[in-house]
Amino acid sequence: MSNVLKSTEQPCTQAHPDGLTITQILTPRLADIGGVTVRRVFPTIGRKMIGPWVFFDEMGPVDFASGPGLNVPPHPHIGLATVTYLFTGEMLHRDSLGTVQAIRPGDINLMVAGRGVVHSERERPEMAAKTRSMHGLQLWLALPEADEQCAPAFHHVPSAQIPLLDMDGVTLRVMIGEAYGVSSPVPVFSPTLYLEAFIQQGRTLQLPDAAEYGVYVVSGALRMQGYVIEAHSMAVVESGTAIEVTASADTRIVLIGGEPLGKRHINWNFVASDRALISNAREDWEAQRFAKVPGDEDDFVPLPK
Repeated sequence: MSNVLKSTEQPCTQAHPDGLTITQILTPRLADIGGVTVRRVFPTIGRKMIGPWVFFDEMGPVDFASGPGLNVPPHPHIGLATVTYLFTGEMLHRDSLGTVQAIRPGDINLMVAGRGVVHSERERPEMAAKTRSMHGLQLWLALPEADEQCAPAFHHVPSAQIPLLDMDGVTLRVMIGEAYGVSSPVPVFSPTLYLEAFIQQGRTLQLPDAAEYGVYVVSGALRMQGYVIEAHSMAVVESGTAIEVTASADTRIVLIGGEPLGKRHINWNFVASDRALISNAREDWEAQRFAKVPGDEDDFVPLPK
């Protein structure tokens, strides 16, 4: 009989017996970001990174009446690349590079902070004027030390350019990296993997090899090595062994992973291998020395104390 691991909506890790390559089950804690409830899977106690990934939030799903919805004022980042991906809804990205980009379902949006960037996440007025829903992911990638101070950049890759595969009851998209014989056009700085799959009930998928990876169940339930991983839980695999998974119901999963980059310090929105870079960034933000976001110059998120 299988063990069933349920999300408690509290920060939690569960270790697994020797002989299994699943080493942890992560369950999220709830938070509010700009009017949207998020499930923060990591960083958490006992799990700071998975490969190069340092942050994993599931936003929503949330329904908005007409009027204010998502509203995240300008805030800074250093030393990382953010990945924004929507299942439903839309958000408006603006940044200090002058980028103005509506983010829609299926697109991949990679913002490389490098030595420093500022961005806001809001909604277009025409979206705020109607009822709507939002559901998606916000992820952070640590940059290799050689790239931590690179020039900031923004890359928008439309949904149509993301490789799509249909494999015997499994619809799969390789969002970042290489898997199943295809490569994503999204830029990478180190070996990185991010894929999404919809698995019909009873169908099986052989997961790709990666140095370490996490499998997050967005909806449905997944059978892995004798365990059932339920919605809003992430199974962490550290051995690099490819695992076969079976959907216990129609299931949407996200897999993230890649080569570890070594320890990173995280403080608020700043990520760095050297704490001094974070201290400098905090001082610069408090003194408002970061570049402004054109079209969103007057508002900002204060530095938390």
